[in-house]
Amino acid sequence: MRILIVSEDIPYPNMGGLAKHALNLARALVRAGHTVDLLGCDEHPIDVCGEEGKFGGRFFGELNGHHAGWKEISFGMFMPPKRSSIAKNFADIIMRRAPEYDVIHYHGHIPNVASYLPADINFVQTRHDQGSDCFRHTRFRDGAICESLDPADCANCITPSPNLVQRTVSKAAVQRYRREVAESFRQHKTVFVSDMLLRNFSRTAGPGVWGTTVHNFVDRSALEKVRAAASLQPSREGFHVFIAAKLYPAKGVTPFLNALAPRLPANMHVTIAGDGPEEKLLRERFGGSQVELLGWCAPDTTLKLAAASHAVVVPSVWEEPCATTVLEGLFLGKPTFALRRGGTPELAVYEAAPGQLRLHDDMQALVEDLVSFDPRTTFGFAAPGMGCADRAAQQLLEIYNTPHTRSH
Repeated sequence: MRILIVSEDIPYPNMGGLAKHALNLARALVRAGHTVDLLGCDEHPIDVCGEEGKFGGRFFGELNGHHAGWKEISFGMFMPPKRSSIAKNFADIIMRRAPEYDVIHYHGHIPNVASYLPADINFVQTRHDQGSDCFRHTRFRDGAICESLDPADCANCITPSPNLVQRTVSKAAVQRYRREVAESFRQHKTVFVSDMLLRNFSRTAGPGVWGTTVHNFVDRSALEKVRAAASLQPSREGFHVFIAAKLYPAKGVTPFLNALAPRLPANMHVTIAGDGPEEKLLRERFGGSQVELLGWCAPDTTLKLAAASHAVVVPSVWEEPCATTVLEGLFLGKPTFALRRGGTPELAVYEAAPGQLRLHDDMQALVEDLVSFDPRTTFGFAAPGMGCADRAAQQLLEIYNTPHTRSH
């Protein structure tokens, strides 16, 4: 097949999980014998990604306009035409390339783009976050999961105390956006990275066949090489715990350290890779001989650090759709500690053995389990092919080749 992967998250020097997912998929599709090109952002050349940007096809840097602010912050309200305008612009750019391909696969943050594309275009989009109905993409506000379905409540995410005009206009923006997203999913094929994401979208959109689920995936061969290299290193004394996370509220590093610090065992060393707005405060409050904050680390360094640890902690307090860091921890053979929320419980199918993915209802329970855990505990490999990009590529190829049945 001739496949065009589209993402405004590519290319950047420090790419997030969505971008890495799309590039990993591109490489898997090329390995399977397909022609794959990539339509990305026009801000940088693909070379800015280094080795990660090499996927075996052509890159077109043409997407733009998605950073437009429309003075929403200044006015303290979401503007109804903004996301429609951005989606139409993306659709126009995609259509310039679409005739050359058998399928267009979009990975990004403009889910209503499909409502501006012709129904006969073989268009698939993967939904990686909660942006199908939430402008913040997280459904997380004021340190807690947001479960409100009322579009008027979204006004509080653009200004702390919205007045009547701000609330009314923001409500109209959310309603318009949700209608367009629902129409997008009716008109074209949609993939969610977890059943949780699909359920959450159905809460606002109502019942319907909105899409299917294909979990995130990893490059298992690369992880197995990292794991093998780590096994040749001398064993480390003590209990080494590793976290890879952006340091901001939704990722839960602060509440994790708050819960752990009063009872941090003398033999435990916590290494944290990641940067963000909470980094300075965390260094001041917790940095020392037992808690090491490394700041941002390159992906290969992050995997080596995880492989050298005794346990991986993913302390996210928001509803992670499908945390790649959990998959990496499991496939590196590490006991992986997380909260029982979001799409994370679904990832228990990738355990090498029962008890490897250690889920807890709250942070105190997670910390209790961690400090009492035996660091000598090891796990084998999950079943061959589980969670790998090549298997996911085959699932997606079936979706590419299946005619879309419009949902009503």
